[in-house]
Parts: sequence; structure tokens; C-alpha cells
Amino acid sequence: MRVRHDSTDGASTAGWQRLKGGMALGLLLGLCAATPWSWAEDPGITDKIIRIGATIPLEGDFKVYGLSMKRGMDAALADQTVQRRRIEFVAINDFYNPIEAVKAAKLLVDKGIFAMVNSFGSPTTKAVLPLLAENKIPAFGFYTGAAFTGPGDVLNFRASYAKEVETVVEAALAAGLKPTEVCAYAQNDAYGMGGVQGFRAALAKQPGTESIVAKVDQVLSMSGDNPERNNIGPVGVYPRDTVSARPGYLSLKKWETDTGNRCRLIATTAVYDPAATFMGYARLKGETWIFSSPSPAGGTRLTTLLKEYGIRDQVIATQIVPAPDSLLPVVVDARKALGENLNYESLESYIVGKLFLAILRAIDGPLTRENFLKAARRQTYDIGGIRVDFTTDNQGSDFVMITYLKDGQFTVITPQELATLFKK
Repeated sequence: MRVRHDSTDGASTAGWQRLKGGMALGLLLGLCAATPWSWAEDPGITDKIIRIGATIPLEGDFKVYGLSMKRGMDAALADQTVQRRRIEFVAINDFYNPIEAVKAAKLLVDKGIFAMVNSFGSPTTKAVLPLLAENKIPAFGFYTGAAFTGPGDVLNFRASYAKEVETVVEAALAAGLKPTEVCAYAQNDAYGMGGVQGFRAALAKQPGTESIVAKVDQVLSMSGDNPERNNIGPVGVYPRDTVSARPGYLSLKKWETDTGNRCRLIATTAVYDPAATFMGYARLKGETWIFSSPSPAGGTRLTTLLKEYGIRDQVIATQIVPAPDSLLPVVVDARKALGENLNYESLESYIVGKLFLAILRAIDGPLTRENFLKAARRQTYDIGGIRVDFTTDNQGSDFVMITYLKDGQFTVITPQELATLFKK
């Protein structure tokens, strides 16, 4: 015998559907209340932290950079929150070695990071960017002036090495030097060639320099690891991770002999120890050259090393952030936060950290990498008196400051003082 329950079955089905709908809505509202936007967030984001990473030299010959950078980032991010989350900065040592940098980056990717922020070095950056691009991880505020545009999403804070060297060479030419009196000395890799690009750009703007620029182009066009760039043009090079000054010095002397030109300014793109060794070696050989150095080798450590060679002047250095004694609000804040640990490297990292926070706080909606990049490119940012603009390209700042070594200390120099230097 079959018993029909049409009316009650219909009521039960409708009731169950209403119950399911109510449960689904309640679950959705509960998720929203517990962790806003949590279903849309990217790796490195939890309900409590925003994890970011960096590969930097915390040990070895280049730890002077890495330790200062970590102090600057830690100071900038201390006790700061975004959408009720604190920032966790994970820095892994890479010895400024591309192979170690890739290993360290893989560890960070496996750990889960939202972005790679304030990593160090041009050759290391070049090695790591493909991995970051593959995992859609932004590269933000790296300590490199090689002006990388990719692969992947790259946002550079600092002015390029090319811009630093170009600024010095143009200032020297404006002060009265002839294009034939400017030469270059560089690390034989992406970092050094970035500076040589700036050297070339400044020369190319001058009339009658076509033959010199052609020689520089020949140097720049060479590929591979540590190609033989010496003895071609007004450029001397040394291998990365060495202080081998003699081959590069002889390359410049050969240029002088072959052309009859005399180098007066040597625009170097080196790191601290190789830069100081080259300058000391040239002085030992009796050269009266004036040297310039970009920001990676233009701070207190360079002055200390140069003193060992008896060099207390005749050296120009560019910086891409204001002087540590500046009265700009961000520098005043950095002095309070870092105390005796404030230097150009820690100041730059402090600014990068504050810039990263400012962009995170400008995000509309969920904390995703896509929204972070949109916020970065949507508007300009004023970080305590320093203007940063990603609205037209991936280069945030073009600020370059020229300093001069006087009585063993680098101080800001005016164009008029620079002109006096080259008229001696």
C-alpha cells in the first residue's frame, strides 16, 4: 500500500531549502566578521601577519650592507600594523652570491611571502627575478640601481646607477672637464655596467664624442660572466668578489697612451673594498686622478678604507637619499629610531619600509598583490619629504645628491665648489 505525503513533503523541502539558505548566509557573514577579505588574500597574508622577505648579505665580506639594511627595515616596521596585521620581515643571508640568493629566495617562496622587499645587489636581483615572476611575487625597493624592469612586477625606489654616474659626469663636464678627460672603472657585471651606461649617456650628449662612445658601446655589448672588457676603451674593470685593481688600471693607462688623452676624472662603479683598493693603487702609482663613486661605495666605510691609503680628498660620492643629518621629517624620524646605526644604507631601507607601509595602507579592499600594485601606481607618495612616483614607470625616485671627501669626511658639495675642484 502506498501512502502519499505530497503536501508535507513539499513543506519539508521548502523548509530545508530555507534552512540551507540561512546557514549559507550565516556562514558567509561569519567569515566576513572573523577575517575581512580572508578568502581573497595572497600567500604571506594571515589574520595576524603580513609576511615579506629579502635576501641580503648578513654574513661574509658584504655584511656591512646587509646588517645596515636589516636595521633600517626593522626600525621602519617596528610596532606597525595594516588592517590589524603586523609586518613580519624575514631576511635570509645570501652572501651577495647569485646562487645563494636563488636558494634563499626559494626558501622564502616556500615559506609564503606577500612580497620581496629591500633585497640587495644587481647580480643577485638578476638571478632571483625569474623565480619571483614565476610565483607572481612583487620585487619592491631592492638595493640595486641597475634599473630592472622585469621579469615580473618590479618597483624600484632608488635612482639608477646610470643616473648617479651620469649626474657626476655631467657636473664635471659643466665644470670645465673635456669629454676626453673622463674615464670609468667598474665591476665586471650588471652592477658595474649599469654605471658605465650612465658614463656613456653623459658622453653621448657631447659633440665630437662618437668614436669614444663607440668604444664604450663595444664594452657594454659584451655578454657572459666576466668577459674581457679591459683594453678596449676608456674603461677598466675588475671581477666581482675580488679587489684586483691592476688590470683595470693598466686598461686606463693603455687608453691614455693609445689616444694621447689624459684621464682626470675616473667614474667608478664598484663596492667599498675594490673601490678603495683601486684608488689606493692609482695613488701609489702617482696618479692625480679625481675619483667618483656611486652610493653603494660612498659612505663611512669608504672613508675608513681610504684613510688607510692616506686619501682624504679628491673623491666625489653620490647618494640617492638625503644626508643623515638632514632636517627632512623622515630623516629626523630615522635618526630617532636608529641612533648610532643611522647611515646611508639603513636610511634608504628605513625609507623603503615606510614607503611599503604607505602603499599597503592605501589599498582599497583585500590585501592582494594585485591591489598592492594598483595602489603603488595610482598616486604619488610623500614619505616625510621624499617624493616617490610610480604613476608613469617603475622608477620611484631619481634623486641624486653629490658629496665630496674633505678632511676625511663626505659633505654635500655645491656646483660652484665642484667647478673649483676641477679648475685646480
